[in-house]
Amino acid sequence: MVLLKHSTKFLCNLLKKVVAKSKRDWHESIGEALWAYRTTVRTPTQATPYALVYGVEAVLPLEQQIPSLRIAIQEGLTEEENAQI
Repeated sequence: MVLLKHSTKFLCNLLKKVVAKSKRDWHESIGEALWAYRTTVRTPTQATPYALVYGVEAVLPLEQQIPSLRIAIQEGLTEEENAQI
């Protein structure tokens, strides 16, 4: 129950910051705020909420543009192919 209260408080603070930044189009920023929340490691669990729900870490958009070792392994790329990308 304490973990739920902490998560709710964190999420409320995050949404307050989003609304404060863009009062007119705050609804357009909620997706980005939730993505940040879901992909940030939480200290009590040492995992991201995304990983706890889906069992794997989220692939960040930047990793799609600059392939990491994890992406290379998932795609079955050799070291040479990954270096060329």
